[in-house]
Amino acid sequence: MAGTCNRPVSYFWILGVVLFSVVAVLLWVGDGASGEQRSAERQVSVAGTEDARDADTGTLDEALETDASDVKAIADTPDVKHLLRRFDEMYQSPGTFAEMEVEIVTLRKTRTMRVRAWSKGEDTALLVIDAPPRDAGTATLRVGNNLWNYLPKISRTIRVPPSMMMGSWMGSDLTNDDLVRESSYEKDYASEFAGSSTDPSGWRVRLDARPDVVGLWNTVEIVFSRDNELPVQVQYFDRKGRLSRTMRLEEVKEFGRRLVPTVITIVPEREEGRRTQLRYLHVEFDVELDDGMFSLSHLERSR
Repeated sequence: MAGTCNRPVSYFWILGVVLFSVVAVLLWVGDGASGEQRSAERQVSVAGTEDARDADTGTLDEALETDASDVKAIADTPDVKHLLRRFDEMYQSPGTFAEMEVEIVTLRKTRTMRVRAWSKGEDTALLVIDAPPRDAGTATLRVGNNLWNYLPKISRTIRVPPSMMMGSWMGSDLTNDDLVRESSYEKDYASEFAGSSTDPSGWRVRLDARPDVVGLWNTVEIVFSRDNELPVQVQYFDRKGRLSRTMRLEEVKEFGRRLVPTVITIVPEREEGRRTQLRYLHVEFDVELDDGMFSLSHLERSR
């Protein structure tokens, strides 16, 4: 036919088209796989970053918790010297007057005494028994390191040697030292904070007697209230490390803008059914007291 050119189709051209298509498909598939891989890698990277961030946050939280615990522990550690000084000076002032009732309980009987007491500072004190009648006029005087008892029945004044400071006062569970407080918890004992107490609740302080001080308890453990820093329990141990007696201090009241325990109960460990309770009926602080009343001559006239 005129004007028509019939040429055979080149197999090489067809083969080229096919190869081009195959390569394009492979490239498209490859790009898709690479994208998925890159996406997966990005997800792994992000997850790793988040894990690292979480780990860092956890470490920071733990550090903050540790710091908070350390701060709490420091805050819950009391000034032991301050507590002991406050105990020593609990009833002291330039001039103190008190009226007390002392009850001595045994399995056989109960005995009650009424006592008046005057003191100046930490070195001078006078106690006079007003009742019962058979003990009325009996008096105890302390001046410095010297202690005397006046016994009206025999009209004699007897000096109490330092070795007898731990002896019983008037047949009670109170010692001569309890009444006149010759020893000092702060000065005469080596002290340390011994942790928290649960029964009773508070701070526990351990005291060990210094070797150069005569007549003291070997070890004393005191529990102080966290609320008012006053002692609530005192346990006394003898030279063999045995618990000898327990003192409880209760019923805190205010006298002259000062908080003090008004009931002190002493229970000996090895005497069943026995206890001594000292109750402060009235206390005055910072009163004017004449030095002359703290003399042997006044002691014998104190009735």
